[in-house]
Amino acid sequence: MTTLPGQYERRDDSALQRAAKDHLWLHFTRHSAFEAGDVPMIVRGDGVNIYDSKGRRYLDALSGLFVTQVGHGRTELAEAAAKQASELAFFPLWSYAHPTAIELAERLAGYAPGDLNRIFFTTGGGEAVETAWKLAKQYFKLVGKPTKHKVISRAIAYHGTPQGALSITGLPSMKAPFEPLVPSTFRVPNTNFYRAPAHEDDLEAFGRWAADRIAEVIEFEGPDTVAAVFLEPVQNSGGCFPPPPGYFARVREICDQYDVLLVSDEVICAFGRLGEMFGATRYGYQPDIITCAKGLTSGYSPLGAMIASDRLMEPFLSGATMFAHGYTFGGHPVSTAVAMANLDIFEREHLNEHVTESAKSLRTTLEKLYDLPIVGDVRGDGFFYGIELVKDKTTKETFDDDESERLLRGFLSRALYDAGIYCRADDRGDPVVQLAPPLICTQEHFDEMEQILRSVLTEAWTHI
Repeated sequence: MTTLPGQYERRDDSALQRAAKDHLWLHFTRHSAFEAGDVPMIVRGDGVNIYDSKGRRYLDALSGLFVTQVGHGRTELAEAAAKQASELAFFPLWSYAHPTAIELAERLAGYAPGDLNRIFFTTGGGEAVETAWKLAKQYFKLVGKPTKHKVISRAIAYHGTPQGALSITGLPSMKAPFEPLVPSTFRVPNTNFYRAPAHEDDLEAFGRWAADRIAEVIEFEGPDTVAAVFLEPVQNSGGCFPPPPGYFARVREICDQYDVLLVSDEVICAFGRLGEMFGATRYGYQPDIITCAKGLTSGYSPLGAMIASDRLMEPFLSGATMFAHGYTFGGHPVSTAVAMANLDIFEREHLNEHVTESAKSLRTTLEKLYDLPIVGDVRGDGFFYGIELVKDKTTKETFDDDESERLLRGFLSRALYDAGIYCRADDRGDPVVQLAPPLICTQEHFDEMEQILRSVLTEAWTHI
């Protein structure tokens, strides 16, 4: 391999494997898995496909990590990054601004529902959630309600890894290694209708029941202590729980009644995943804050944002008051330039419309898997689906911890990858396979997903 002077020369695969095992600390990864095998190494992406260091192709059915909305290998996004880096590679948004951050903030305000006109940039989703909680607490102090600081979120919901965002997260096993965390967070039921503890024969009544549990917690804790409710439009963790009809309308009523901020955590659901720029628009509710990241740049550069209403900004517009919070790389010039180019692709290629038009076909294709004994539920919306795996379809019996370990980590994760598909086999909640393909996918890709899943899940049934 020849290189230009000063250009990095990539080492061969075996040398990289040694270096990876000796030095690279992977995220959310059991490193013991590589004692007897290689670290999977992805070296290239093109459209909806990714390729490993051995040249094998995989269908990226998870968009990287719910990220690469416009697909891999978009040279215009790389060119936008290079152009911006050559003009202004970095400058912080600490008392100064730069053009692409201003332009992107204006553009996001135009997409966001209602009066969500104030954009605070971060580098990722967890930071956006952290920012939203801090804003909620300071806002209520500034308007004379200093005891409002508590947060409500849903069971099994994931909201990020920073200390505050992890505290809001509803996954006890994920939080336990890092306790004590930030206090004052409380959980309510999620909208998993497949395992509804009440009104299992009436979706709308179940939604009302689930929403009313929020009011119940507010009353129990005291309305003068609760600052915000954090909800995803479609809850990711647990396997894609859409909201029942009327759910968010009732949540909005509750938040208005008790003066509690409704935070729509759209780190996954924003930017086309549900066929709209924002999930709140998809389901017709008005949040006070939206948190977002991932698809904003399609992963070509790190960027997140908290989008707040004018009302929440108002106390910061006069006197010596400031939001004493920020990130060195939040609103990075290169990232905001990439985001603008990414959103240009959205509009030029009508990606939201494509998702809306294709969503029914994706659902229909995945629902073919219902004939497998291991498939209990297929649920989701847009290009965002979870397939729940069960021991018994009739009783909905799930797997115990040992069985889930053998099924997911002992077989499925590797088998899916070996079969040529990149997706997620997860047991945060009951065992699921999650799918969130790039927004450019078409029926041929849906069919490929279904065929690979059918083969692997059929074999999985024999490993239980």
